[in-house]
Amino acid sequence: MASHQGEVSTYLASLNIPTHEAGSLAPTSSSRKPLNFYIDMPEPDSPVDMDPQQAPDQQGRSAPAPYRANSSPIISHTEASTPTERTHLETPNIARSYGTLPTRRRGLSKSSTPRRNLSQLPTIPPLQRTRTSSFSHLPFTTSPFRDLSFARLSTRPISSYDEPLHTKDGIVSDADAKVNGIRVWYTSFTSIDWLHDAIKDSARFSKLRRRQSIRSRLRLAFDKSLGWIIVTIVGFLTAIVAFLVVRSEQLLFDMKEGYCLTGWWKARRFCCPTIDNGELGGTFFGASCLPWKTWSEVLSPRGGADKDSLVEYASYACIAITLAATSCLLTIYLTNSTTFVTRKESGSGSRSDNAKGAKSSAEPKRKVMFYAAGSGIPEIKTILSGFVIHGYLGGRTLFTKSVGLALSVASGLSLGKEGPFVHIASCVGNIVSRITTKYENNEAKRREILSASCAAGVAVAFGAPIGGTLFSLEEVSYFFPPKVMWRSFFCAMIAAITLKILDPFGTGKLVLFQVTYDKDWHAWELFPFVILGVIGGIYGAYFSKLNYHWSKNVRNKTFLASHPIVEVLLITLVTSVLCFLNPYTRMGGTELIYNLFAECRTGSRNTHSGLCIIDPGSFTQVWPVARSILVAMLVKAGLTVVTFGIKLPAGIFIPTLGVGACAGRVMGIAMQWIQTKHPNSVMFNACGGDMDCIIPGLYAMVGAAATLSGVTRTTVSLAVIMFELTDTLTYAVPVMLSVLVAKTVADALEPKGIYDLVIELNQLPYLDSKHEYLWGNLQINDVMYRDADVIRVDKKNTVSSLKAQVMSLTSSGSDDGGFPLVRKDINDDGYRMVGYIGLNELEHALALVSDDSQDEVQFHTAYSHPMASSSISSLQDSGVGTASSSLDPFDFTPYMDQAPLTLVNNSPMELVHQVFVKLGARYVIVTDTDGLYEGVIDKKTWLAFLTNLEEKS
Repeated sequence: MASHQGEVSTYLASLNIPTHEAGSLAPTSSSRKPLNFYIDMPEPDSPVDMDPQQAPDQQGRSAPAPYRANSSPIISHTEASTPTERTHLETPNIARSYGTLPTRRRGLSKSSTPRRNLSQLPTIPPLQRTRTSSFSHLPFTTSPFRDLSFARLSTRPISSYDEPLHTKDGIVSDADAKVNGIRVWYTSFTSIDWLHDAIKDSARFSKLRRRQSIRSRLRLAFDKSLGWIIVTIVGFLTAIVAFLVVRSEQLLFDMKEGYCLTGWWKARRFCCPTIDNGELGGTFFGASCLPWKTWSEVLSPRGGADKDSLVEYASYACIAITLAATSCLLTIYLTNSTTFVTRKESGSGSRSDNAKGAKSSAEPKRKVMFYAAGSGIPEIKTILSGFVIHGYLGGRTLFTKSVGLALSVASGLSLGKEGPFVHIASCVGNIVSRITTKYENNEAKRREILSASCAAGVAVAFGAPIGGTLFSLEEVSYFFPPKVMWRSFFCAMIAAITLKILDPFGTGKLVLFQVTYDKDWHAWELFPFVILGVIGGIYGAYFSKLNYHWSKNVRNKTFLASHPIVEVLLITLVTSVLCFLNPYTRMGGTELIYNLFAECRTGSRNTHSGLCIIDPGSFTQVWPVARSILVAMLVKAGLTVVTFGIKLPAGIFIPTLGVGACAGRVMGIAMQWIQTKHPNSVMFNACGGDMDCIIPGLYAMVGAAATLSGVTRTTVSLAVIMFELTDTLTYAVPVMLSVLVAKTVADALEPKGIYDLVIELNQLPYLDSKHEYLWGNLQINDVMYRDADVIRVDKKNTVSSLKAQVMSLTSSGSDDGGFPLVRKDINDDGYRMVGYIGLNELEHALALVSDDSQDEVQFHTAYSHPMASSSISSLQDSGVGTASSSLDPFDFTPYMDQAPLTLVNNSPMELVHQVFVKLGARYVIVTDTDGLYEGVIDKKTWLAFLTNLEEKS
């Protein structure tokens, strides 16, 4: 390391560059001398938001740049600035997309065969993304973060994704890893290679089991228990974050009306006395609470009733708008996707202003994601299916999501915090899993921890660890083997236990609307339960349709698209105006659901905000309550349609449960009124004269479950969550019946649930393994890419020629592709398939040898390269460049996948689909019946094909 620094210092002195600026080395405009070395350190970030490529070298030292055995280690001059492992190849500034369809690429021959049935595939709106231009002159830039303090880190290797599997005595050959090649880090908005990660973990585990010493056995035992340790930490930390969010939301929500004299940090439920064994009652509107001081009493102590109402109205609206605006600002400015630039994607920011201005006019408008906005469940589903979004589960997103969620829920908007808890728990799981290389360096293994984290998020949201495990299995996870289910259950249990001890609501319960009933249901009640299921299904289908069209045609095509803060302010103002006057819309979502679920007990002083009717047979007492509930239901339903999707943390669970609970409570009150009017009816004989045999709260719970099932299309997990909420299985049949009816009706009206529609709206590349397709007369030739650019291993391939091919591929927008390696068949005019190399791997390998643009690159296929068995990340990790090393950095064989998945062109379409779904393949090579190369199908092209097929059907 010292020798390299001395060489750099000597070279800088020759160029008259100050030594203190060695942290960012690039050609300056004043020197006019090109540099063959470029070191540009990224600004420090949290360990989680930092791209994995920024991780320090695992051996605790900086790896020198590789060079050939006969080359000099001294940095030399070239005609153009030469990149190192830090940079990418030169690519045009084109629109980057996380969608499914790459543009056309240059074919094998001059006369390319047009693709059939793909010309009308939907185009994908581009996502904001930048790539590094490695082979362009990079002007010198200064930064307070780029100085000599980071000089030691500037020469570390680009990637350590595949750690070396070798011993001190030599390289250990492993048959499983011998032909799959090595990988560099996955870049943002690409898919992972499930097969490679499975092979790599198998090779790593085999290495651990091969050793027989006591220390090795202890390491093996620790490795087996590491997953359990991580999920324990994840469950514990998730509960702590949920506790802080809930307590903060309670305080901020109540501060819209006043504050506590005994302590400003106390929410109203902790400031005022409680009754009925700690249950909330009498602390809401109209209840007396001496320690609680309203803003009208503070600002207008001698004003009249009208003036007090006006002061309360104004203070309520102003504080709500302030809270929502703060949450929106945090979301927009802290989790903007343009600020999450990974190390491999950075570098374009160092261009000169003139270069930026020259290319800005030619660049199309790029789509921007806000990582903390929404519930996060659609994106989590996409990530668990194998999609990579760097920063989405990072520390900055976790902080913004947690703080912004407390602010947005406290503002009184029609949204909930339960859905975003899944995103928060996934962030915690992603952070904790990075403490060990077993999960840090294996994206597939890390997704096992993320699945368990999702279960913990639902567990702290509803106090339902079993329901959380089933929710992760049914709705979120893509790969869910038995061991993941056990760990998910354990993680959810730890989270629930921790939250129970913390007691966020001060009631001894995990959630505020957790209730118990002491009466059974009757057979004749199945009919109203079915009606509630139908209502829930209709609402779920049309809510999803309306929200989809609002987001697509209003939010994304009007001035709101470029002014998200204005949209949040307008919706918050409308919500404050409409919700202030009605007590049931004014209270928080969890409080409303608690009161609607609650059972009215005879002799209790708790009226649950007037929902307990003294004389159920009196229409004059029943109608005002029912009317207020119906108004609250309509207002909540309408506001939720326009609120879900705005640029702040927002869940869909609580508003949906509230709407369904309102409908169920009204039906329960109506059934209670009918029984009072006709007590001797045959229908009520089962009551035996008991006038309290009908529980309106039970109808509210059934209606809430039906509505949520209609919106999200969850069934088993939702039913179990409701069982855990009521602490009994007595009402299992009513809940199951209403949930199944709601899902059936909703599927008939709208096949996709709200999460699937959000995925479609954002055009995330999610491959649904549960969806079935009708292939008809379609054949594999209808989707196969015949024009894919290939590398001829039987011809001379130089660094410059491969650079040109890489530029051609990246200019087409295909970040997830690669190059089939073929050779001319000696007995035929076709080409034999000999391997495959990914774009990232080839780009990385070229960056290491970019000094010699005319040197020939080798791809050996007749023998197994000794480095191919080690699953290392780059030639730097193997010590290439030392005097004793015989490995040639111009030999790209270690980066080759010598056993790519191959299908014959007469394979059925369902087989192709199962290869992508069940095996998690990134690409499939197509050959003819003689084994000659025909074309390639990558995952994004297949997704685009399925999207087009679904639209036509």
